Amino acid sequence: MTTLWATIIILGVLITIHEYGHFIAARSVGVRVERFSIGIPPRFLTIRSIDNGLLFNLFFYKRSKGKWKWQPIFKKEIKKSGRIGSNTEYVIALLPLGGYVKMAGILDESMDTELKHEKYEFMSQPLWGKIWILSAGVIMNTILAFVIFGSIGFYQGSPEIKNEPVVGELQLDRPAQKAGILPGDRIINIDGEQINTWDDLTRVIHAQPNTEIKLLIQRNNSILDFDIITANHIVPKKNGADTLGAIGIAPEIIYNNMTIIDAVKFGWSRTFASFGMIIESLRMLGTGAASVKDFGGPIMIAQLAGQTAEAGLTPFLTFMALLSVNLALLNILPIPGLDGGHIFLHLIEALIRRPLTFKTRIAIQQVGMAFILMLMVTIIFQDISRLFN
Repeated sequence: MTTLWATIIILGVLITIHEYGHFIAARSVGVRVERFSIGIPPRFLTIRSIDNGLLFNLFFYKRSKGKWKWQPIFKKEIKKSGRIGSNTEYVIALLPLGGYVKMAGILDESMDTELKHEKYEFMSQPLWGKIWILSAGVIMNTILAFVIFGSIGFYQGSPEIKNEPVVGELQLDRPAQKAGILPGDRIINIDGEQINTWDDLTRVIHAQPNTEIKLLIQRNNSILDFDIITANHIVPKKNGADTLGAIGIAPEIIYNNMTIIDAVKFGWSRTFASFGMIIESLRMLGTGAASVKDFGGPIMIAQLAGQTAEAGLTPFLTFMALLSVNLALLNILPIPGLDGGHIFLHLIEALIRRPLTFKTRIAIQQVGMAFILMLMVTIIFQDISRLFN
C-alpha cells in the first residue's frame, strides 16, 4: 500500500507541475488552453470554466440503452454572476500516470488539421513564444527540484561527513547489515591493516569487490571479529566504469545550520549535480559503458518510491527531486514526441523559413513515438526481468 500511494503522489506532483508550466506559459502569451488534464483517460472529474460560473461533471459507468457506458453520472453548475469563463476544461483522469495541455491550434500535440490563424492559437505565436511554452514544463520541473533540495538543506543544515571509521548508517540486505554490524560500531582493523579514518576504510574496501575480508570492530568496550564477503558497486568514470568493493555502510554525518542564501546555493548545486549525473549516465549508455539493462522504468520508480517513503520524508522528497530532474532532462532531448523534439522542429522551420508540411510532421511524430514506445517496452521488460532476478 505504501508503494502505491507513494508512486501516485510522486508521479501526480511531477506531472502536474510539468503540465502547469505549459499551462501558465501558454496563458502568459495569450494562447487559449482548451484542456488541462492530469492522468490517463477515461475522465473521472471535469471542471469547465464558463461564463457566470463553473460546470462540474463526475464520470462513471452508467447503464444507457441496455449497455454500460462511461459517462457523466453527476452534473452541477455553480453560478457566479459576472464571471468571464475561459472555456478551459480541467480534467482529473482515472489513472494519475500522465497528463497533457491541449492548446488551440497546436500541430505538435493534437495534430489539428485546420488552423484559423487567430492570435490565440499556438502556431500563430512567434518562435520565442513557442519555445517558451514548450520549455516551460522542463523549467517547472527544474524549479521544483531546486525548491526541494534547497528546503531540505535549510531544514537539515549543511551536511559534514565525519572522517572517522564509525558506522553511521546501514543499507538493508547488504553484507554489513546481514553480518550484524550496528550503527555506532568503530572499524579499527581490516585484514590486519590499522584503520584510523573513513578514508582508510573506503580505500581498503573499495579495492576488494566480491572478496572475503576480516574486520575488527570496537563496540562499546568490546572488540568483535567479523568475516564479510564484500559486494560490488559500479561507478561511472571518464573512460567507462569501475567496480568497487562495498559492504553497505555510510559514515556519520553532522549538520550545521544553514542560512537562506546558503540554502539557495545548496539547492542549485544539488540540482545541477543531478543533471550532471544523468548526463554522465546517458554518455555511458552511448559509449557502451552502460546498457539499457542498467536503467529503470515505472516498476523500479514505484519500488524506489515505496522504499524512500518508508525511510522517511527527507529520502522521499530527495527521490522526488531526482526524478523531477530526470523528467526535465529527458523531456528536453530533441526526440520527436517530447518537448525538446517539438522545439527542434520549430527551430528547423525558423532555419528553412517555412513551415513543415502536415504529412512531414505526422511522419516525424510517428517515428519519434515509435522510438519512445520501443524504449518504454524495453525498459519495462527489464523491470519485469529484474523482479524475477
